[in-house]
Amino acid sequence: MAGDDAAGGGAAHVTVDATGMLCPLPIIELAKAARGLEPGTEITVVATDLAARVDVPAWARMTGHEFVGEKKTDGAGIALTVRLR
Repeated sequence: MAGDDAAGGGAAHVTVDATGMLCPLPIIELAKAARGLEPGTEITVVATDLAARVDVPAWARMTGHEFVGEKKTDGAGIALTVRLR
């Protein structure tokens, strides 16, 4: 579910495709993707479950990471980005 989208030169970026998943699966996938990644890595969770709008920032806060922001996707979902510390 997670893929490394890093394009040389910048901080690594990973995308977790949680479309179609309901709570708590987007957060479980986010936590799995974050394991072992370097500080500064950005993880974007693409989700269709609107609970992720609350859950992703809460996960970041509870785990000491930075919630970067949210944007709509081209489809029915949202993309929420966290930067690991």
